[in-house]
Amino acid sequence: MAVIDKYLTEMLDKGGSDLHLSISQPPKIRVSGDLQPLEHSAIDAPKMEALLHEICLESRWQRFLETHDLDFAHEIPGIARFRSNYLYNHFGMAAVFRQIPTRIATLNEMNLPEVLKDICKYKSGFILVTGPTGSGKSTTLAAMMDHINLYQKKHIITIEDPIEFVHQNKNSIIVHREIGLHSRSFPEALRGAMRSDPDIILIGEMRDLETIRLGLTCATMGMLVFATLHTNNAPKTVDRIIDAFPAAEQAQIRTMLAECLQGVVSQLLCRKISGGRVACHEVLLWADGLPSVIREGKISNIRTIIEANKNIGMCSMDSNLKELYESGQISIEEAYMKASDKNMFLELMKEAE
Repeated sequence: MAVIDKYLTEMLDKGGSDLHLSISQPPKIRVSGDLQPLEHSAIDAPKMEALLHEICLESRWQRFLETHDLDFAHEIPGIARFRSNYLYNHFGMAAVFRQIPTRIATLNEMNLPEVLKDICKYKSGFILVTGPTGSGKSTTLAAMMDHINLYQKKHIITIEDPIEFVHQNKNSIIVHREIGLHSRSFPEALRGAMRSDPDIILIGEMRDLETIRLGLTCATMGMLVFATLHTNNAPKTVDRIIDAFPAAEQAQIRTMLAECLQGVVSQLLCRKISGGRVACHEVLLWADGLPSVIREGKISNIRTIIEANKNIGMCSMDSNLKELYESGQISIEEAYMKASDKNMFLELMKEAE
């Protein structure tokens, strides 16, 4: 067993989600949001190079030495898969490994909003699952793909860097494509996918303008496109997509987005009072006023649309935070830290004193 595999196995035994390796530091793991060291000595530069090289294909290793960045999936057979990120920092080589559960949890098991099952039935359009790094976007998307795989007969193409959750074909056909192995870039893989008769395309991450443009194009062509962004709520998500483009193109992009945006699911993880973490969501769905709000650039009105359409499954992040607080799952301080409208929670804090 590789030395890193021993660290990773120890992390899993302690209930950790991420392993952090940096020169001059002992290995550290993230447990319920907090970093804590493993009982091992600090890693020096030669040991770090040996650790990272041991589990990396030679072609990938050479690319890492050239670019100083590398993403790939690492598997300990029969135990778990990990999303691996190699990087350089001030001290030299470093790495972060995140566990990818081998079993894909269902929407029900994860207690995700019921409306996500309705979103899975959509025939076309653009669906964005957003949130900060480590908020469970990939896990939520995997549960949605599994739901479609179980109940529908679709051709699904996932484009990821690296492939995270591996789906077995059930009623659907799922084709996994990894950037660097099966295609050179997200835009190149997307162009290929457009010619492969897909019903659904999953874009692991929209990193650049061309990927966003092609994702929008696929959605306007009648495909159902799922993608992720690192934004905290629905208005910021719409702003981020439009602002990614030069000013001269933004009017055209607003029109495209107005035509095809069918939903934004934003997700944050909150610390539970009892330990562990719980997901909090904001859900924006298509409604009568949404296309004109996007076309006219009146993004602040999205809040009003969410509040006015709670009956069809929409909800705001702040109202979900309030529900979690009132049900005793999270503290008022945690709700305040994650809230957009902090004044609402300041009033609740005063009441709680």
